[in-house]
Amino acid sequence: MKTGKIRLITATAMLSAIATGLMFLDFSVPIMPSFIKLDVSELPALIAGFAYGPISGICVCLIKNLFNLLHTSTGGVGELCNFLLGVFFIVPSALIYKFKKTRGGAALGSLIGAICMAVLSLPLNYFVTYPIYENFMPIEAIVNAYQDIAANVFGVKSELPGLFACLLFFNVPFTFLKGLLDALICFIIYKPLSPVLHGRR
Repeated sequence: MKTGKIRLITATAMLSAIATGLMFLDFSVPIMPSFIKLDVSELPALIAGFAYGPISGICVCLIKNLFNLLHTSTGGVGELCNFLLGVFFIVPSALIYKFKKTRGGAALGSLIGAICMAVLSLPLNYFVTYPIYENFMPIEAIVNAYQDIAANVFGVKSELPGLFACLLFFNVPFTFLKGLLDALICFIIYKPLSPVLHGRR
């Protein structure tokens, strides 16, 4: 039991370090405003959640964002949002896999986790993140950025009626696809990593 606890702590710490590094490797997506970045730093948290349970996954999400606070450019708002969205993604995924440890259980858990993260991103961004961002950038400017992108993508000027519609049509699908990307990579690498994570190699 002691060896298992040591392995759990050590692996969670290592996955947290990897997740912290992956947060630095973010990049802009052409169809999203430049202040929204894509990264796969939830991947190590998802691996931790599958291997050791949701608490380990939450710890990875927390630690990577605490480290990111040391050089934050968002005053901690981005880190808070990233942590909460990570929890929304990891907890359902890990809980479902805990009770159904098959590839189908992992797929179902990841899908539901991605849906939860995407759906809950709407109220989180609308009521928490963007009202704080408004201190740095007017909401009108944010909405205009989304509308300009819509015009470039669809070829017509899109009159999206405010921030809520922008988040619904852009951020929610983006967040969902981000979760699916993390899940896809996890499916590719988890099986080879599983013996190492569980001390069987």
